[in-house]
Formats: sequence, structure tokens, C-alpha cells
Amino acid sequence: MTTFERVKSLAEKQKISLKELALKLNMGENAIYSWKVKTPGADKLKAVADYFNVSTDYLLGRTNNPHLDNDIIEEATTIAAHIDPEATEEDMKKILEYIDFIQQKYK
Repeated sequence: MTTFERVKSLAEKQKISLKELALKLNMGENAIYSWKVKTPGADKLKAVADYFNVSTDYLLGRTNNPHLDNDIIEEATTIAAHIDPEATEEDMKKILEYIDFIQQKYK
């Protein structure tokens, strides 16, 4: 699915036209339609992602999870880097439960 198709799908779910969306985000009324043939600039992509509360990676097709973003990946990486090699089974269980909680929060 292209960036344009993903934005169009999100707009349809919220019952807003692409023209309305573009105008709400202070873009030209046909700006989003131009994404059929070109990649949007980072500022416009971020504005759309923020509007729909999805990640820019989702809009670009880099993930199919709309809410998986760099903050979650960074947090999981930080957790993994700080796991004590001598952690008990109970410690590991708590860590895995926390990671599961974060994943569920962003689904």
C-alpha cells in the first residue's frame, strides 16, 4: 500500500475528504493527491501522522502497525540493554509482562 493509499484509508475511516484534511493541515487543497506520484516532505508527513495519531513509518509502509514508532523501539532497546545477566526468572517474567503491556498499549 502506498503512502497515498494509507492516508486515503485513514481519512475514509474518519469520514474526512483528502481535500478537507489538506486544508485542516494548512496544505494546498490538492497536496495529498500529489502523493500518488511523489513522496511527501517530512513536515507534511509528520503533520498527517500526528493528525491520525499514527507513525510516519506506518504512512511510509515501513510497518503495518500504525502505532509502532521509534519511541517504542527505543524503549524496548533500552530495557533489553539494562537487563541484568543475573536476573532471576521472576525478574524476567516482570520484564516480559512490561514489554507486553507496552505492545498492547500501542496496538
